[in-house]
Formats: sequence, structure tokens, C-alpha cells
Amino acid sequence: MPRRAAVSNVPSARATRARGAATRAPAAKSAKGKPAGSASKKRKAESDSDELSEPTGLTSESGSDSELSDASDFEPDADVEDDDEPEAIEAISVLDDSADDEDEAPPLKKARSSLARDQKQKQPAKGKKLLTGPGRLEVKVVNGRRVTALGEELDDDSDDLDLEDGQEVVGRTYPAPRSGRVPPGRISRNTLAFLEALMDPANNDRDWFRSHEPAFRQAEKEFRDFVDVLQEKMAEVDEEVPVLPARDICHRIYRDVRFSSDKTPYKCNFAFTTSRGGRRGIWAKYHLYIEPGYSLIACGLWQPDKAVLQRLRDRLLGNPGPDPFREAISKPEFVELFGPPQPNGRRQNVFGHSDELKVAPKGIEKTHPLIDLLRLRTIAVVKHFTDDQVLDPNFADMLAGVVGVMEPFVHMLNDYITPS
Repeated sequence: MPRRAAVSNVPSARATRARGAATRAPAAKSAKGKPAGSASKKRKAESDSDELSEPTGLTSESGSDSELSDASDFEPDADVEDDDEPEAIEAISVLDDSADDEDEAPPLKKARSSLARDQKQKQPAKGKKLLTGPGRLEVKVVNGRRVTALGEELDDDSDDLDLEDGQEVVGRTYPAPRSGRVPPGRISRNTLAFLEALMDPANNDRDWFRSHEPAFRQAEKEFRDFVDVLQEKMAEVDEEVPVLPARDICHRIYRDVRFSSDKTPYKCNFAFTTSRGGRRGIWAKYHLYIEPGYSLIACGLWQPDKAVLQRLRDRLLGNPGPDPFREAISKPEFVELFGPPQPNGRRQNVFGHSDELKVAPKGIEKTHPLIDLLRLRTIAVVKHFTDDQVLDPNFADMLAGVVGVMEPFVHMLNDYITPS
């Protein structure tokens, strides 16, 4: 008997949780909408008098534990009296509300995450366009120069698109031109038109460039194909220059704006640089630059470091008799392309660069017979071409002919700067 009395006086853990939940819900009402306070007192009295009864009413007749996970399926019988175990009903209701929060919250969160993921998939990421269409070439005048805006005249037909919820038109992608293409070894008008468009400050930004990327990729490939063909021709006239993959010697179109007041992100030209050591190194280089209205080929040393420049000056000062430098820049074919070898205050031959010294270098008399050469800090010559020449089918042959005239000058510079 003592053991039975002990059992009857200790409620089960489930009963304790149920009673606690009912107590923590002051606004809770019974199944028929009446306050549960009086029912709780009556139920407590009944639990004290009945040693073996379930304190919360959760008997086998209420179903298994799994039935409590769905509160919407639980409804009290219609004929339950107001004082017939309302606390059990209320306790179940409160517990089920809590269970609902715990069981239903993860699926809700998952549903929201799935919706966000679906919307993210439907809406294009930055740089992806929903709308495509043919581009047109409009010619404008910017700062006195002809500038084209590729595809800017297309009507905005975004209203005609059948967009799903969460989708929006974030930009337009213009296809590359389908006409006007040329075989490898030539520059097309499409390439010059794309570079002209970039010269418009309104176009030289990431959004415009991204929308015209197909035209850029086509122009870039065309230029690299041209460089491949040109290298083969250059190797025939200058055997010291190796034939390299175009991607290794072509310059990127993206500008380094970190230390520049001009923050436009893209260059308005295509260019490549090569030498006996490739694109980089101390050797005299060949440089091709294609820009609408300002295309050129150059060769020489651009602002070499102090050690290289000092070696060149030492070689000039140490040459007895006629100087090979002066002879190289005075050849008739060289003068015909690059001008006479005398400084006159403007750009011609190797003279007239902006970094040229105004006075004699330290330790050199200003009356030295080679003072005009000793003041040089950039030793280079430049040959310009018109747009019509760039578009000429024989432009690569023209460049190879110029390289043939440059070759003795380049070799002379390499001999002068070669460390002894």
C-alpha cells in the first residue's frame, strides 16, 4: 500500500508538462469557449481522488502520440460537458499550438528559401540579359570626331515580353554584326565601329560594354587573327623576333584606373607589343596600335630604366669615328618614313618626345657633338596610318614593309643596350 500511495501522488511527466502549459496560458479557454479556471480546480480535485487516472486526460482513448502533432485534426466531442475534462482539452490545444510552431516552421522557412531561389534563378544575375535583338549603328559627333553607338536605336520592346513573377528586364544584349566580316589577316570596319563607340564617354562604362560584349569578342578575335598573320610576315624580315601566341603579346582592353584621373574603364584601341624577348624585357620593341583616326606602328625603347639608358649613353660616348646610331637614323628609307634626323621642336625621327631633356645630362658638355642624342630618354620612331589604310586588304603587307625599314634600327639599339 505505501508503494501504491506514492504512485498515486506523483503525476506523470506528460501530465506535468500539460498542466504547466495550461497554467502558462492565462487567456486560454475551454473547448466551448468558457474560462478554464474552475475546470482546472475541479480537475485537480479529481486527480487527487483517483490514484490511477491520467492527470491530463491523455489516455489510450485519445490516440497515439503522433496524433498530437496535428492540432487541426483535434476537435472535442460536441456532447462534452463544460466541466468534463476541459483542462485536458485545453492542455492538448496549447501543446499542439507549440508543436505546430515547431513542426510547421521549418517547412515554411524551406518554402521561402525555395521561392527566393526560384526568383533568383528566374531573375538574371548582373550582366545577364533577358532581351536580345539586332543592333543598328548610329553615327554621332563627339568632340569633333565621328562616334557610333552600336544598337542604341532599338525600340524598347520589353513590354511585349511575357515575363513571369519576379522577372524583369535588366538590360539588352546586342548581337555581333553579321555582315562586313573579313578573313584572317584583315581589319574590318566593324572593329573600327566598335572602338568608335567606346570613344563616346556615354558608352565607355561596364553596362554598355556588357550589353555589346558579342561585338567586342568578335572584334577581339579578328584583331588576334590579324596579329597571327602579321607575325609570320614580320618573322620574314626580322628573324630575331619569335612568332608567339597572339594572346601573349596583345594588350587587354581594360584600363588600369588606379592612378589615373580618367576613370573610364576601357581603352579605345587594340594593340600588341613584341620583341626578341616577347612582350616584356629590356629589348627594343615593335608596337602596333589600332584606334579609329589614330593608328600607328612604332619601334624602339620607351622610357627605359636608368641602367639601360646609361648603357646606351656610354656606348654613344665610347664610339670612335662615325656613330652607328647616327647612321641608322639617317638612312634614306628611314628618313622617308620617319622624317629627318634633326631636332626641330616637333615629333620627327627619334626626336620630339615629351620626356626629352632640356639640358645636357649630368657630366656631359652641352656642346658635345652628340648632345641631341644624349638628351633622349625615349628612343623610338612612329609611323601613322589612316583608317582607309587600316581597312586595306594589304594592310599587313604594309606593316611588314615598315618593319623591314625599322629592323636595322631595332638591332642597333639591342646591340647598344646588351650588357657587356
